[in-house]
Amino acid sequence: MLSDEQRQVRDAAREFAANEIAPFAAQWDRDNGAPRDIYRAMAAIGLMGVTIDPVYGGAGADFVSYALAIEEISAADGGISNVMAANNSPVGIALQHLGTDWQKQHYLTKLTSGEWIGCIQLTEPHTGSDAAAITTTAVRDGDHYVINGHKAFITAGATADLAMIIAVTDPAAGKRGLTAFITPTNNIGYEVVRHEQKLGHRTNDTCEIRLNAMRVPTRDVLGEVGRGLGIALANLSLGRIGVAAQATGGARAALKAARSYAQQRETFGKLINQHQAIAFKLAEMATQIEAARQLYLHAARMKDAGMDCAREASMAKLFASEMAERVASDAIQIHGGYGFLNDYPVEKIYRDVRVYQIYEGTSEVQKILISRLLDDLDL
Repeated sequence: MLSDEQRQVRDAAREFAANEIAPFAAQWDRDNGAPRDIYRAMAAIGLMGVTIDPVYGGAGADFVSYALAIEEISAADGGISNVMAANNSPVGIALQHLGTDWQKQHYLTKLTSGEWIGCIQLTEPHTGSDAAAITTTAVRDGDHYVINGHKAFITAGATADLAMIIAVTDPAAGKRGLTAFITPTNNIGYEVVRHEQKLGHRTNDTCEIRLNAMRVPTRDVLGEVGRGLGIALANLSLGRIGVAAQATGGARAALKAARSYAQQRETFGKLINQHQAIAFKLAEMATQIEAARQLYLHAARMKDAGMDCAREASMAKLFASEMAERVASDAIQIHGGYGFLNDYPVEKIYRDVRVYQIYEGTSEVQKILISRLLDDLDL
């Protein structure tokens, strides 16, 4: 039930993922990084700015198309899909909706072309999912802000050229004292403190960043001063739809590998997919993946319709992220001992999907959010 445009975006992403990412993903995982050129190639077919207006170099597609594309790239590699996700949403979408003409011309066009990569810097070592508790400060000094603080778990923190940073501009104003900035990472004072060694998503860098008296011109304020928390939270909902799509893609890759193995492996005189225990497990995996896909598509369609999708985005993210670990675990079980070896893809898939229950708000945070949004649920 997709439009022609949605199908075209999905199919283009699927073909690219199959030809340009999947054959090399295992090696890039071992190398702890993918080549920068992969993002330029993705940008050439519109994947680094799926929903961005073609005036700024984007594909001009809807959010459903973006979510479908994320699923396809994630099915080939979770880490690369996460860099794509941050570049698209929140950074690209926030710039399109809130950026000045200058910011769009000088920053957004570089993101959609793949010349630059964008990252979001919200999380801090002590805050986790509590965005309102950040302590990074931005103090006005003439026509600049001076930013000091620490950011943690930043996807593409070292390779990104542009950072969307949330900082405190008015400590006395509480939640209304946060401001969003969009600024190049080559500013003096932008320091990569640590490259994290991770369980999965090894094809991208995840870093701890120190912002040490980094001077940012006032033109790099994104939106209005004091509206940073609202900007961050609004884009978190969209990010959660993206994570649900990522999780669905990873789980789909696990199912594909498990089904292929079950069609070749024999035990007790017949292929293991002919054993009811395995056949039923594959059926359950496929059903859970389809349920997750429908949840994220529903949330994405609500977004495209201009509806509030915070609850549906959290539901999709919660279900899909936990589903992906179950499906990847079942895929390993179907492989038996071979599933535990990195000679087979399910070991990497399991490592990659585990983080979906953590970033963009943990499963526990999603349950809190959903529980607070049940009053208008039609029961």
